[in-house]
Amino acid sequence: MNTTFIIVPGYTNSGPQHWQSYLERKYHNVVRVQQDNWDSPQRDCWRDRVQETIEQVTGNIFLIGHSCGAVAISQWAEKYHSPRVQGALLVAPADVDDEHTLEAIKVQRPLALQRLPFPATLVCSDNDEFLRLQRAEWLAAHWSASLVTIAGAGHFHTAAGYGEWLEGERMIHQLSGGQLLSRQ
Repeated sequence: MNTTFIIVPGYTNSGPQHWQSYLERKYHNVVRVQQDNWDSPQRDCWRDRVQETIEQVTGNIFLIGHSCGAVAISQWAEKYHSPRVQGALLVAPADVDDEHTLEAIKVQRPLALQRLPFPATLVCSDNDEFLRLQRAEWLAAHWSASLVTIAGAGHFHTAAGYGEWLEGERMIHQLSGGQLLSRQ
């Protein structure tokens, strides 16, 4: 059965030099969740847009979230469920509950804290300005997600040097059973 990879970007979307955009251009079975307002990650709207995107594709699904997009995936799983979701890579989920986080992302509160109904891997860094390592470990435990820590990776965004991210692609290939289909 075919697999569709659904990219769920975070606050301000993933620009053209972001690793999620590289994935979208490189593989033909990758689609992006579209939000009405990328500058305001409204909890219910963003969660429901994940559901709408899932409803638009056929076959198995693998979710790839970054920052507030990873949070939206966990919030989607709290309300919805699809047996077609085979797994997720949750990269640098923003700690929207942290009192010191950006005011613009606090509207996505509260974090979902239930066990995810699919295999998930949370990727974090030891120097992420939006997710302390201790909170990443805590979230991974609540979500029953495997935890991968990459030293010095910041928030895994373009400003931290994360354009084409081959290590991330390898993780996705491994976690999905090699289902990414190249455009070439």
